[in-house]
Amino acid sequence: MKKILLISICIFLHILFAGKSFARVISDSVQLDEIIVTGSRTETNLRNLPLSVTVVDGKTIENRLEQSLLPVITEEVPGLFVTGRGIMGYGVSTGSAGGMKIRGTGGSPTTGVLLLIDGHPQYMGLMGHPLPDAYQSMIAERVEVVRGPASALYGSNALGGVINIITKKQTEDGVKTNLRAMYGSYNTVVSEVNNRVRSGKFSSYLSFGYNHSDGIRKNMEFNQYSAYGKVGYDFTSSWKAFADLSITNFDASNPGTVNAPIIDNDAEVTRGVTSFSIENRYDRTSGALKFFYNFGLHEIDDGYQPNGVPRDYHFRSTDNMFGVSLYQAFNLFTGNSITAGLDLQRFGGHAWNSYLDGRPDSEIAERGINDVAGYINIEQSIFAKLLINAGIRLDNNSRTGTEWIPSVGLSVPVSGATVLKAIVSKGFRNPTIREMYMFPPQNPDLKPERLMNYELSLSQTLLEQKLRFDVNLFYIKGDNAIQTVMSDGRPLNINTGEIENYGLELASSYRISPNFRLSANYSWLNMKYKVEAAPEHKLYAGFDWSVSKWRFASGVQYIGNLYTSVAANNTVKDSFTLWNARVAYSICKPLELFVKGENLLSQKYEINTGYPMPEVTVFGGINLRF
Repeated sequence: MKKILLISICIFLHILFAGKSFARVISDSVQLDEIIVTGSRTETNLRNLPLSVTVVDGKTIENRLEQSLLPVITEEVPGLFVTGRGIMGYGVSTGSAGGMKIRGTGGSPTTGVLLLIDGHPQYMGLMGHPLPDAYQSMIAERVEVVRGPASALYGSNALGGVINIITKKQTEDGVKTNLRAMYGSYNTVVSEVNNRVRSGKFSSYLSFGYNHSDGIRKNMEFNQYSAYGKVGYDFTSSWKAFADLSITNFDASNPGTVNAPIIDNDAEVTRGVTSFSIENRYDRTSGALKFFYNFGLHEIDDGYQPNGVPRDYHFRSTDNMFGVSLYQAFNLFTGNSITAGLDLQRFGGHAWNSYLDGRPDSEIAERGINDVAGYINIEQSIFAKLLINAGIRLDNNSRTGTEWIPSVGLSVPVSGATVLKAIVSKGFRNPTIREMYMFPPQNPDLKPERLMNYELSLSQTLLEQKLRFDVNLFYIKGDNAIQTVMSDGRPLNINTGEIENYGLELASSYRISPNFRLSANYSWLNMKYKVEAAPEHKLYAGFDWSVSKWRFASGVQYIGNLYTSVAANNTVKDSFTLWNARVAYSICKPLELFVKGENLLSQKYEINTGYPMPEVTVFGGINLRF
């Protein structure tokens, strides 16, 4: 009876969708001639860039069966680490997770790694950091990660690197719809549906999602609603435009550490980003004009300790960021490319405490800051033996003044399969409104953080480009890092911190066949000045394999000497090994069943001190494609 019912469902789905099967994205492993956009704003051959760039393709993202993009890139990108505190939901404020560091640089919260969606900055106006719960895997065509400072192109917040999410789009006429539903441990629900349309010059992408988890501890619930939409129109083969809107609303509860629990530490956050872009592309020139606007609404109850008294107020804030980005690349002659751009940004917001008994609000801050920058980047090939890449940015901030940001690098194509690279680049980060004007550590006299990055790398392909490996050596030296210290009996933010990191990164991938890929990466990081959430050793090895109606994906990740606390009287570090596995079976073309397990070795570990991570978790679900 069950077999007859299953066959009937497949026949029904096949007839209903008129045989329109979902065309999976088949992406080869990243080769030396891969075309990317993050390292130069416009499309550029990866071999021409001295920057270290990792590309996580759509098939890899799909095979991971993750609701969030951050666990996927944590595995695939050497030198990148993202904090977690539970099974779902990163949250905000005290006890939150989702902190991102590249080569030990990023800050807490993440203000030193710039996160983009299609080149659109994602950070908040007041706090200056992205919202990690907003980045869902089903919107991503691929993710490009620049490891190391990219401030010459992107300005502040690209101190440690850049993560650029490239969204999906429909390239062929037709309609495609995907639905994913998953249920598992701790009453966790993941559901999302998306639709792609292409009709002549018009294209669209819509996605809606709902996620829920009870959490691994009491008072750790998480609920999220999200929506993303993008429409595009091709005026000609050379001129295109698109507009998008993304909105996320979530409720997150923080139970506090196991030794110091908190009651009613709840946050309700609504976050939105929208943009409009006009792009042009010709044989010898290409560029874009982009407008973007970020907005947010936040209500946070800081909670109280057991046997304590509930707070009589909630923290409230609104924030916003408006920006314009204009850039154009020119190929004046063979071997030459010049990119020039202008960035205008205004960010700010309003924060206050709202009393529950009707008393007047207590103001915290209401500020706005302007930033204007211009930059130029030049690529020049010399006798086809050497490519020089040099850029400079002039950035003027209405609060901190003017900053010059240079970058110079070399790419030497030793052969068609081997490229040597070297780069010296500056990274910087302006202090946020929070650091200057909010809460007791505030200091309006803060200066920008700065660092210099020195790097050598080798990229090599073998076996007709099926096998690739990369080796990177880097040294980072920085000062003016913002730290909170005690001054005259009170906490104060000051520019006294230093950064001195060096290390090694290795990455390899082997595309044995179109449906079988092996990948591995390793990073070693030595920090003179220790920071939290930056492991000394990070190793990942995994595979993705499709055969007949089956899909398999599995990987093992080792994290060694991860500092979870660097307090003078409480330095704590942890090491652990995680094994995750996913199996999917296609019952018929539209319908696929899957199951996945995480932390299958049942490791006991913490990333945020006092927040035990879940042991073995299991999930099952369906993918519906038509």
